[in-house]
Amino acid sequence: MGGGVVGGHGGAASGASEAPAAASAAAAAGVRSGRAALGRVTSTWCQEWDLKEPAPEERRPPEPNEGEELGKGVYLASHLYKTLGDQNTQMADNSFSDGVPSDALEAAKNASHTEKLTDQVMQNPQVLAALQERLDSVSHTPSSYIETLPKAVRRRINALKQLQVRCAHIEAKFYEEVHDLERKYAALYQPLFDKRREFITGDVEPTDAESEWHSDNEEEDKLAGDMKNKVVIAEKEAATAEEPNPKGIPEFWFTIFRNVDMLSELVQEYDEPILKHLQDIKVKFSDPGQPMSFVLEFHFEPNDYFTNSVLTKTYKMKSEPDKADPFSFEGPEIVDCDGCVIDWKKGKNVTVKTIKKKQKHKGRGTVRTITKQVPNDSFFNFFSPLKASGDGESLDEDSEFTLASDFEIGHFFRERVVPRAVLYFTGEAIEDNDSFEEGEEGEEEELEGDEEGEDEDDADINPKV
Repeated sequence: MGGGVVGGHGGAASGASEAPAAASAAAAAGVRSGRAALGRVTSTWCQEWDLKEPAPEERRPPEPNEGEELGKGVYLASHLYKTLGDQNTQMADNSFSDGVPSDALEAAKNASHTEKLTDQVMQNPQVLAALQERLDSVSHTPSSYIETLPKAVRRRINALKQLQVRCAHIEAKFYEEVHDLERKYAALYQPLFDKRREFITGDVEPTDAESEWHSDNEEEDKLAGDMKNKVVIAEKEAATAEEPNPKGIPEFWFTIFRNVDMLSELVQEYDEPILKHLQDIKVKFSDPGQPMSFVLEFHFEPNDYFTNSVLTKTYKMKSEPDKADPFSFEGPEIVDCDGCVIDWKKGKNVTVKTIKKKQKHKGRGTVRTITKQVPNDSFFNFFSPLKASGDGESLDEDSEFTLASDFEIGHFFRERVVPRAVLYFTGEAIEDNDSFEEGEEGEEEELEGDEEGEDEDDADINPKV
């Protein structure tokens, strides 16, 4: 009879539309029986679990990640229903024949019958094993652990969180002072960057002392020195006669754009002739007492595309913890940016393209051709950025991605490209980054190999039968 009651739950799951009342009663009986069975496993946990009547969608074994939402009691009890239901399907069919509840269902209300059912469950090793497996698989997250702590301990934890918020505000002040230091040292770097521009543009020729550089292959060069001395005169004569001597370093910044993947992805073929006129990129920090920000300045020589000599992009930053989520603070972040207006010469605007479209008159049937300008992919859209959402408005997913990419590019110009321009021109900075990443992967593979070796050694020492 006990098997018929629990098996009745499995039958009700398949025929709930025919006997909803019986299914509900059987489910409730299964909960009570499951609770009694679980009480044999651990009385302490049973007191903490608040088992409730499962909804129809909870009558399947939940996935492990659903255990928190359904509750530990429903999680294990529903698995118990499934296990017993599989074993007693035939008995369920007998109990709910023609949608009429059997005597077994009414007997489920009797406490003595429930006790008998519990004893039967506890004597089934397969059911106990399944319960124990589910019990072991329940994930214990840090948040669930905190909830089990005494109220007095949780009160102290809240006090620690208040201290953490105060630490975040101190950290924000630290980054504000770091920004002041960046401004101070930017002034020290600038004379060197100005001289860099003079060498690039060819306005100044470096002296022999300034152009002397010892390469990594200096020893090989020394070994081959004798041979070089023999042909040095011939090389000088050939250089004078044949080798061109362009002014400065041609296409310096354009070459950097081509070398850096993050930038080359933005550049279209029709952007390239314009970028060849780029002579310098500067970073300027906000003045003391002003909101934290920095400006990227792109300096161009006179060209056939626009009249601007400088194109600017301003990035606004925030260095204070978010009131709604202060623990997410990790330093200054870019929150918005402003571009500038490019004064394109007639017919030279690469950020738009003109398309022709034919229109047919509905009445007369005549056809006319109209022209229309539509946006065009171009690096120079960089100077017409999206605005960050304000006044509670939210951006769509694509806009958020575009804005985040824009912030990343601005940060990359400021932190990497401008300070180390020559290394991105030669490719050394890119090669160093690639070598570092490959080294990390190699280390990881080597460590994994060591771990596998240790496992094999242990297996040899302690073979399992």
